[in-house]
Amino acid sequence: MLTLLLIIIYLSFISLGLPDSLLGSAWPVMQGDLSVALPSAGIIFMIISGGTIISSLLSGRMIKCFGTGKVTFISVTMTAVALFGFSISSSFIWLCIMSIPLGLGGGSVDAALNNFVALHYKASHMSWLHCFWGIGATLGPVIMSLYILKNNQWRKGYFTISIIQITLVIILFITLPLWKKIERKYDETEESEKNTENASALRIPGVKLALVSFVFYCATESTAGLWGSSYLVNYKGLPPGQAARWISLFYAGITIGRLLSGFLTMKFNNRILIRMGQVTCIIGAICLLLPLPIYFSMIGLILVGLGCAPIYPCMLHETPKRFGTSASQSIMGLQMGFAYMGSMFMPPILGFVAAKTSIVIFPYFLLGCMLIMLVGSEKINKFISIEISDL
Repeated sequence: MLTLLLIIIYLSFISLGLPDSLLGSAWPVMQGDLSVALPSAGIIFMIISGGTIISSLLSGRMIKCFGTGKVTFISVTMTAVALFGFSISSSFIWLCIMSIPLGLGGGSVDAALNNFVALHYKASHMSWLHCFWGIGATLGPVIMSLYILKNNQWRKGYFTISIIQITLVIILFITLPLWKKIERKYDETEESEKNTENASALRIPGVKLALVSFVFYCATESTAGLWGSSYLVNYKGLPPGQAARWISLFYAGITIGRLLSGFLTMKFNNRILIRMGQVTCIIGAICLLLPLPIYFSMIGLILVGLGCAPIYPCMLHETPKRFGTSASQSIMGLQMGFAYMGSMFMPPILGFVAAKTSIVIFPYFLLGCMLIMLVGSEKINKFISIEISDL
């Protein structure tokens, strides 16, 4: 049953990844079609991220009341409805309204499934889990680019993704009894692990440093995903359809990297893989900012994706080890919430600054986020090492 459940969790993470990359790849066309300014994508992104922050922070209570299976089913249903709403949108206001359920649908399921895998499966499964997120995130721009190349039909791209989501909703509904059976099995052994509140979790040594790392990791990933296509179109001069395909290489780098990092976790510990990923991201950002032929930008996007690959799943899998299983669900929710704060605020900041200056600042902004993430990560490693040595 655990194997079948793991397959369902993998499919759910494809669902999480599909909508994450759509807005950035379609925005160069959507912007002109809806007659709105370039930074308007940042407003939509903030609404989506705001919803995920709220649902992430409330995830502990929701899971305790309804269970992981029902939370997952309801969340995926909300994203399917929201994506269908995007597909019939005729105004920017309607996009903003549909962004609310899209954001709320992602936060709780993300925190719930990550904590479940961190507690019950090996580190390799956490990397492969997020590899499946990368599959969804990679397929999103590919599907969208096919419709953009056909007379800029971005609405049909969103409609196709909504149909895929609805299919997963049906699968989740059919398998709800399996979730109930497995959750009953673990309820008795994990009841003491569900009682740590967010306020208490924040007082645990090292948690605040971990939250900083999550903020700037998500700032890096979401900024690259949202503005990478606009950077290629407005600064590098690529056609929108081709740029959408190129940005899919960023998500392909994440996907392939997480597939590989799943195997690397069998040889290297999480800390080493996190550090390797951060250095790779920095190299990729440098490739983007140097005045080199456009193919170096493609290499840079791939390197940033490859670098992002091990960072997020390895930090998540470290949560119970760093802070204990009794607090892991609350801390996981906090980490998800703060991660989405990075997604909520950083890309819009870049958009507003770029509107006043130029999108040329994109790789410099990325590099700054990466360096802060690296410093925060190294500090928590040093802090945790000191804590362990004192025991």
